[in-house]
Amino acid sequence: MDKGCLYVVAMPIGNRDDITERAKQILASVDVIAAEDTRHSRPLLQFLGIDTPLLALHEHNEQKRMGSLIEQLTAGGTIALISDAGTPLISDPGFPLVRACQQADIRVVPIPGPSALVCALSAAGLPTDRFLFEGFPARTGAARREQFTRLKDAEMTLIFYESSHRISDCLTDMAQVFGEERPAVVARELTKLHETILSYPLGQLVEVLSKDPHQQKGEFVVLVAGAVRNEDAIEPETQRILSLLLEELPTKQAAVLASRITGAKKNRLYQVALELAEKE
Repeated sequence: MDKGCLYVVAMPIGNRDDITERAKQILASVDVIAAEDTRHSRPLLQFLGIDTPLLALHEHNEQKRMGSLIEQLTAGGTIALISDAGTPLISDPGFPLVRACQQADIRVVPIPGPSALVCALSAAGLPTDRFLFEGFPARTGAARREQFTRLKDAEMTLIFYESSHRISDCLTDMAQVFGEERPAVVARELTKLHETILSYPLGQLVEVLSKDPHQQKGEFVVLVAGAVRNEDAIEPETQRILSLLLEELPTKQAAVLASRITGAKKNRLYQVALELAEKE
């Protein structure tokens, strides 16, 4: 008997019209839909005219349900995995099931569609060539600031999800760690009636939200510009190598050799070598 198939189906993040025709066809044709919250998904499926049976699959019952779902798929069944909004597994349940399917050689088919992080990134006006998605920041202030400190020097755009309960504290911590002048964007209620996209330095974003309680409501994607690389900066290890070479070689030779070893610019290393020599 041929094995079945697990479809990973992206759902609208707000506007119901964003669901794809392919997603609707899959949801209507599978044996069962595994939903993060059946109470949330059922009204949307009813709106779409889809009466496929629903079962709940969330972080509290994933492991318990895994065995029966894999058995159903192995016997040739078809299952659609959906989350409350957006693409499953992106800060949502589903990873253990997908991994188990891969390990059991069960076909997994992605049905692409909305994703809040990609939606926000496309409209933020921040660099998109490199970005790092961090999901939800830590819940407590100390842990959150520690997390941001680890990311402070990252040179790619940083993307976070945040809830209305913590958005103000989160932005305050960001301004403290990344600096009040670091460019950032708060995308709120994307694709919904009260969608707003605010683009300011972090310090101003804190002020804007503090003065407007309405901007503190809803679901948030927060994007922070990456750190700007200082082209003249010398890595500590590069400087250590240069210092060691200066103990045995003339300044120019030490700079040339350090450049070959580290890839740093020769002229900049020569300047640093002169500065080190002056200090001695």
